[in-house]
Amino acid sequence: MWRQAQVWFRDRIPGKVSHLLLSLSSQALSATTTTRATRTITTLNTNASDMGAAGTHTVHTGDRLARLRELMRKDEIGVQAFVVPSEDQHSSEYLAHCDERRAFISGFNGSAGCAIVTLDKAFLFTDGRYFLQAEKQLDENWTLMKQGLPDVPSWQEFLYKKLDSNTKIGIDPALISASDAETLNKQLTPKGSSLVSVPYNLVDAIWDDRPARTQNKVFYLDEKYSGQSHQDKVANVRKELAKKKAKATVVNMLDEVAWLFNLRGSDIDFNPVFFSYAVITEDKVVLFINQEQLDESAKKYLGTHVEIKAYTEFFPYLQGLAGSLELKDDWKVLLGDKASLAVAEAVGEGKYTIARSPLTDLKAIKNQTELEGFRQCHIRDGAALARYFSWLEEQLNNGVELNESQGSDQLEKFRSELDLFMGLSFTTISSTGPNGAIIHYSPDPNDCEIIKKDQIYLCDSGGQYLDGTTDVTRTWHFGTPTEEEKRAFTRVLQGNIAIDTAIFPSGTTGYIIDSFARRALWQDGLDFRHGTGHGVGHFLNVHEGPHGIGTRITLNNSPLKAGMTVSNEPGYYADGRFGIRIENIVLVKEAKTPNNFGDKGYLGFENVTLCPIQTKLVDTKLLSEGEKTWLNKYHEEVFAKVSPLLKNDPRALEWLKRECTAI
Repeated sequence: MWRQAQVWFRDRIPGKVSHLLLSLSSQALSATTTTRATRTITTLNTNASDMGAAGTHTVHTGDRLARLRELMRKDEIGVQAFVVPSEDQHSSEYLAHCDERRAFISGFNGSAGCAIVTLDKAFLFTDGRYFLQAEKQLDENWTLMKQGLPDVPSWQEFLYKKLDSNTKIGIDPALISASDAETLNKQLTPKGSSLVSVPYNLVDAIWDDRPARTQNKVFYLDEKYSGQSHQDKVANVRKELAKKKAKATVVNMLDEVAWLFNLRGSDIDFNPVFFSYAVITEDKVVLFINQEQLDESAKKYLGTHVEIKAYTEFFPYLQGLAGSLELKDDWKVLLGDKASLAVAEAVGEGKYTIARSPLTDLKAIKNQTELEGFRQCHIRDGAALARYFSWLEEQLNNGVELNESQGSDQLEKFRSELDLFMGLSFTTISSTGPNGAIIHYSPDPNDCEIIKKDQIYLCDSGGQYLDGTTDVTRTWHFGTPTEEEKRAFTRVLQGNIAIDTAIFPSGTTGYIIDSFARRALWQDGLDFRHGTGHGVGHFLNVHEGPHGIGTRITLNNSPLKAGMTVSNEPGYYADGRFGIRIENIVLVKEAKTPNNFGDKGYLGFENVTLCPIQTKLVDTKLLSEGEKTWLNKYHEEVFAKVSPLLKNDPRALEWLKRECTAI
């Protein structure tokens, strides 16, 4: 099935190349022949760069802002500020091109941020992952608000603390959650200000060449990969609804719809999802989708268990939902905390309650089939990584000039030859020297750096496979690293080991253990401006909630549980010089301990990522004996599991053997 799916993906997306790419030799990878716009192999990958900065060119936005402000002043709008969030109507982190409104109006195309435009100023809010990128991309019309730094407000705080009193603040109600809108209005009221739902999206109105919404085919993911039928998943959701006294729930998150029905699509680059909503009641399941997108396998699988309606019928259906349910007492419609204000308004005030979607938690805990899929796809992925890094080292040693984009192209070529491969899971971050300090950088094929032997090279990449999703970062030096680079790398490694070996009681959150990853860095006065780990979907979005490891207080609401997947990726970034990150994917599992204080049970991690960690960059004097043992055992496992897949690539096999040599 997977080969058929690959061919289907490849043949139906314009601007893609076929497996002609796979026949490219290393000598053919010249700067004049390889472009990101024509390198993609499946519909999960396009020339978009949502999940990283494709270059760092400044976009001139003066005309766009002038036209936007003209609309803001119109009588039927009448707002003094307009908020442009990153998210789409499904609260997606990564977007279809037609929904990249904040990127269009500001020029900043990182995956996280919010734009606020007033009648005379414009502000872009983003976090530490994107400070350098935003500084390069924003023009003189914008003020960069570096969230997380002292005295820098969040965009919500800015609205009620910095704007004048009696300000009308416009927003598209489909692009803000109902819970956030409610909180924000309470904060604005004392100042006489208010959040105003605009009748149409003002950015769309000035976006003359806005791309059309994608409507790619949707297919059935066999239960041999998903491990559970959609009927069983619906039954589990209904159990949760009964506990919460809910007559129905609205499913607005795209990955939750895909997970629920064991369907996958490609409407958003790198994310195997499709535009849809769902409603689950006590006796009915309705999927709202463009029915022409469903292929025969999907239609047959859904059968008569699921009622299918057009995507455009969703909001009219919601308007009659509460009445059809005969709501009584405190039984209401459950909306997830990511459901939009537009969804809440359609259901009707007083007829819904807002809480975390039950599907969020059910999806986060992988079943045994999914967990085994993660193990197996990471073994195959490890073989592609070994082939790439050994190839890259050989090219550089032979004096071949390769740029960052050509490197990422070659890595994708190796991945594309693997069984069950369906595309990349995000834009490859292939960065040399100073570009490695741009945390979510990815190279512009028309203007990027040559990979240099005397600089650190950071590569963060991942693949989508029918049996799982990978996300791995490795940092290499193909020449002679400095003592500063080795010390920083070793501190990052110690943080990775600390998370990998952590044992903690059930009920512990990633917020609590985040400091484990930073302790060694703190000893040297170093740190990093991103979370230590994010959840990972199963052949779904590479970023998945509700859990994670990081300093955001919201992570303290989601304890780590056996069956969850999470990344382990501490780093260090010397602005303008180099970046270091070591990332593995780990599975949360039950841990055996001599005691069981509090009768809670204890948890730990199982690593599944299999790629060497360059020992040349390790300052072994800083490592404890336990850390040295961990590194050696890790490399033993890598070699044992990956080497059988490299029998036909002597170069990669020899490289793997050398890189896995014990210290």
